[in-house]
Amino acid sequence: MSDQPLPGTIGSEHLLTLYQITLAMNSSLEFDDALENIMNSVMQVTKAERGVLMGLNDDTGEPEILVARGVTGEKLAREDAYSTTIVNQVLQTREPLLTNNAMHDTSINPGQSIIMRGLRAILCAPMLVQDRIVGIIYVDTSMRTGNFTESDRDLLSAVAGQAGVSLENARLYRVAVEKGRIERELQLARDLQENLLPEKMPEMAGYEVAAAWQSAREMAGDFYDVFKLNDDTLGVVMADVSDKGAGAAMFMAVARSMIRTHAFSGLSPFNTLYQTNDLILDDARSGMFVTVYHSIFHLNGESVHINAGHNPSLIYRARTKQTSYMSRGGRAIGWFPDNPLHEEKTRLEAGDVMVFYTDGVTESENMSGGFFGEERLAQCVLDSAHSSAQAILDHIINQVEVFRDGAPPFDDLTLLVVRYTG
Repeated sequence: MSDQPLPGTIGSEHLLTLYQITLAMNSSLEFDDALENIMNSVMQVTKAERGVLMGLNDDTGEPEILVARGVTGEKLAREDAYSTTIVNQVLQTREPLLTNNAMHDTSINPGQSIIMRGLRAILCAPMLVQDRIVGIIYVDTSMRTGNFTESDRDLLSAVAGQAGVSLENARLYRVAVEKGRIERELQLARDLQENLLPEKMPEMAGYEVAAAWQSAREMAGDFYDVFKLNDDTLGVVMADVSDKGAGAAMFMAVARSMIRTHAFSGLSPFNTLYQTNDLILDDARSGMFVTVYHSIFHLNGESVHINAGHNPSLIYRARTKQTSYMSRGGRAIGWFPDNPLHEEKTRLEAGDVMVFYTDGVTESENMSGGFFGEERLAQCVLDSAHSSAQAILDHIINQVEVFRDGAPPFDDLTLLVVRYTG
């Protein structure tokens, strides 16, 4: 029942009617069913020729027709379904309005729609929920014998109060159902996305590999991949899509598949990213792009690296106990044709470490707005380089969390460590 007090003029003969109408209106939480139940009840109680149920636009506050129909159930044309003069007056006064002489009633200043349709009697009431207008109920008739009584007005006002609660409950139920559906779909998409990441790091003699992936939202734009091309060659990919959410996740899946397909077809790292760039450009409509760092490691320590607009990987040299960053180069994949990519070759020695990451690592913020930065990342590697790849990765993540000191992550964090044991 509504928290609106019932008008005192409702007679006992109408209380049963109001009770029955309330039961009918609240018989379903489905929004469309609730609308139909409310309209059926209003048309039944007023015996009007036409009835309109309106909600208010969340942004503008203007009335919008939800249901408009005649006594036999036919739909009314929205452009002339009701008198805007009457509805605007009810919105302004927040009081029910009754007239049985619409064309000549000076108190309502009859508009053109009233005169052209020859309307005789009009009844209109606001739907109030906790003193907030959520909609309007409007009925009218042009029949000579059609009159609305004050008792009809009071009953419709009470019905409008119940209808407002019923409509609001149905709306909230629809929002809850939709939210649940979206959450289930996002969880499914996240599960699928996680399944695209390597379940287990491939093994190759002389190398240790460890990786971590943390999304800031339900789905991430970051991804990494590790795969063996043959017994002597290991491929590594670190990437970051320009956007977040479902669109970025789908874009990520496409980019990952293309890179894998080209790499396994025998293309060099350069041609793998070059052709992926051209294919994505051919099909891209969203304006998204992806930064990629792609490396190939060989059994003897030789490696080839291609940077397509991504954060440069960090390399630690065990012999000198120093860190440096690989060169920046190229543009993001899916941004421009003729991507100016170039290969960077290096040879790893026993104890050397390479760290691949997304900006969710270096741009992690603390409560003061400071960034973790490349210097802290380099220091983390210096402090733990003597350890295993997994221990190095764990140390970096721990230090990022210590630095954030409870500040929520604003970006996905993806990290991959490759350690050459020789």
